[in-house]
Amino acid sequence: QVQLAESGGGLVQAGGSLRLSCAASGRTFSSYTMGWFRQAPGKEREFVGSISRSATYITYADSVKGRFTISRDRAKNTVYLQMNSLKAEDTAVYVCAAFDPSTSSFTYWGQGTQVTVSS
Repeated sequence: QVQLAESGGGLVQAGGSLRLSCAASGRTFSSYTMGWFRQAPGKEREFVGSISRSATYITYADSVKGRFTISRDRAKNTVYLQMNSLKAEDTAVYVCAAFDPSTSSFTYWGQGTQVTVSS
């Protein structure tokens, strides 16, 4: 089991920045590829990006590429989502998740943190 807890959300003006954190506890954090997702009101959950166990492979959705950066700190068991040049359409609940290779899916999910971008 992995427990995940996001923090860092809030209200920001368009063009501003926020950094979200996802703290992990439980089983070895470094064993998991980690992902960020978001869900806006009335919309389906959307993949934002992911980072491999060794941080060698990092992927982003086209909608955030060039503006968002994912990183991880193994010593702190934490994954980060640095969000720059925020737009109103980035408003959503952001959730981190851990990919379980035994199920080939993101199995463990946090509760999410709200990000609101005012235009």
